[in-house]
Amino acid sequence: MRNRLRKTRGFTLIELLLVLTIVSLLLTLALPQYFHSIDASKEKILAENLLVTRDAIDKFYGDVGRYPDSLEELVDKHYLRALPFDPVSDSATTWVMVAPPDEQMPGKVYDIKSGASGSTLAGQPYGAL
Repeated sequence: MRNRLRKTRGFTLIELLLVLTIVSLLLTLALPQYFHSIDASKEKILAENLLVTRDAIDKFYGDVGRYPDSLEELVDKHYLRALPFDPVSDSATTWVMVAPPDEQMPGKVYDIKSGASGSTLAGQPYGAL
């Protein structure tokens, strides 16, 4: 009777340590890949947001004949539904506006760049995208 109670009480310390060792080994292998994929997806979202916003700026220039004075103007005139979001800096207000190359061109937003610090997984600065 005593042996039966002893065997049904639970796991031994060695069994628990073995399971914890296996779980920690699997986490050590899986977590770096997980965080790498999160960073890669943020870069892809950033590139897509830049592409869509630049396209909206070009369409605005084609329709109105001048560049917008701000990104909010693109939203107000329904060229964009909302301000673009920078997933790397985790904000919609950190964009860097690039003025038109020719000072005679009306408007203030010729292009936008990310205001995030750091660089992509390929080593390119976020502001150069």
